[in-house]
Amino acid sequence: MNLPNRLTLARIFLIPIFMAFLLIQDAKGHSIIPYQNVVAALIFILAATTDGLDGYIARKRGQVTNLGKFMDPLADKLLVSAALISLVELGEVPAWVAWVILGREFAVTGLRAIAAADGTIISASKLGKIKTVTQVIAISAILLNDWPFSLLHIPVGKPFLYIALFFTILSGMDYLIKMKKILKK
Repeated sequence: MNLPNRLTLARIFLIPIFMAFLLIQDAKGHSIIPYQNVVAALIFILAATTDGLDGYIARKRGQVTNLGKFMDPLADKLLVSAALISLVELGEVPAWVAWVILGREFAVTGLRAIAAADGTIISASKLGKIKTVTQVIAISAILLNDWPFSLLHIPVGKPFLYIALFFTILSGMDYLIKMKKILKK
C-alpha cells in the first residue's frame, strides 16, 4: 500500500464525512453546525485535490499500480456522485444534469471493465481530465454559493455545471469512439 494508493483511499473515506457536513440538519431543516456548507466544501476540495496529487506522486516515484489504476477513477466517481446526489437532494442541481453525468460515469466504468477483461488498461484522456476539473469547480462553487464571486454578483457554479456537462458528454463520446475496436471483439 503505497502513498498514492493511500491518498486514493483517503479520498474515499472523506466522502461520508463530506456528506455528513453537507446533509445533516435539525428537525426544522436548518444546518446544525456553523458554516456547515463551507466545511463540506473544504472537505470536498481536499478530497478532490488528492486526485491530482496521487497520480502525480505515483508517476514521479514510479509507483503506478493496477490497484491505483482501478481505485483512482472509482474514487473520483464516488466523490462526484455523492456530491451531485446530495446537491440534487438540496435542490441545488437539476436531477437530469446529475443523471447525465452519472450515466456517463457508469458507462465509462463499464467500458473500462470490458477493456480490462481484454487485458487493456484505459487511462484518463485529456478530455476526461478537463471533465473532472470542470465538475470539481462547479460542485465547489455551488457548495460555496459562488463565493467569492458572489460578492461581485457573478454566478459561477451553475454556468460551470453546464460547462462540466458539456465536457462530460464530449469525453464520454471520446471514450466510446476509442473503445469501438475493443467492443467489436
